[in-house]
Amino acid sequence: MTGAALAIPVFLVGMLISLSTSWLLVSRLERLGERFGLSEALLGMVAALAADTPEITSAITALAHHEQGVGTGVAIGSNVFNLAGLLGLGAVVAGWVALHRKVVLLGGAVGMWVAVACLFPVLGLVPAAAGLAMILVVLVPYVAILRVEGRGLGRLPLPKPWVAWVVAAVAEEELELSVAIRPRRGTARDGYVAVAALLAVVAASAAMERAASAIGRQYGVPQIVIGGLLLAVITSLPNAVAAVYLAARGRGAAALSTALNSNALNITIGLLLPATVIGLDAPSGAVTLVAAWYAGLTLLTLAFAYRNHGLGRRSGVLIIAAYLLFVGWVLTVATVA
Repeated sequence: MTGAALAIPVFLVGMLISLSTSWLLVSRLERLGERFGLSEALLGMVAALAADTPEITSAITALAHHEQGVGTGVAIGSNVFNLAGLLGLGAVVAGWVALHRKVVLLGGAVGMWVAVACLFPVLGLVPAAAGLAMILVVLVPYVAILRVEGRGLGRLPLPKPWVAWVVAAVAEEELELSVAIRPRRGTARDGYVAVAALLAVVAASAAMERAASAIGRQYGVPQIVIGGLLLAVITSLPNAVAAVYLAARGRGAAALSTALNSNALNITIGLLLPATVIGLDAPSGAVTLVAAWYAGLTLLTLAFAYRNHGLGRRSGVLIIAAYLLFVGWVLTVATVA
């Protein structure tokens, strides 16, 4: 990277390739998941992982180059945007997104745990490895539950009332997801295309992050702004478009699953897993702000969804307004710093 003159076109080309190819990756992985008999909920997790490849790659690339503000900003800032762009905007466009309370509690409990657990390593209270362990203790059993279909849930080693509740929650979620994301069965060709698309997304996202960081250095833009706002929004656009589409079709559980699964994967794979190896910088006011806002907006969104049995246009507007306030606050903190 020789300067902003080269960085700007590299950034634009990397952005276009990353976003366009990620759609191809998602579609092919969904087909392969169908081929291997994944449940609808687990299929949604796979699709979220594929769609998250741009932000995860950007975050890992930044952390590997010891640009902690950019890497942490991408991983956590993307999550703040997801709540506004996936759920808030989806509710505004659709007018009303109905959600079963059991679905909100099942996915929301995991999503809230991830958001709170993320605060501990970011604040320097525990090492990144300990934060990762805190999340995996909840995330692994959750994924295991999603992997089990039908009567298999009845064999969970839990009290019978708990098992009945989990069975009902998963059934309600599966009912919507089966219509929303059920693809055709994949072939070997889909596997080859998925591998090629994955390589393209990773390479383009890494180039995009390096170019964005170079532009930031050239023009004196703080790392938290480059990561937490610019890259966070751009890399999250595929998920946002998909979630708004699902919300407009009345598929509330699918939209909620997309947002919460995406956020959990961003923190687990995009931040804490590489930080366990590379480490995190000492706590900073800007990064702490982003992490705290992520936890707070997660709680607010889930509270709206649970209280109202869904998200309406008014709730969506409030969630989006909270995100815009977050943008203003980050810019203010970054400018003062």
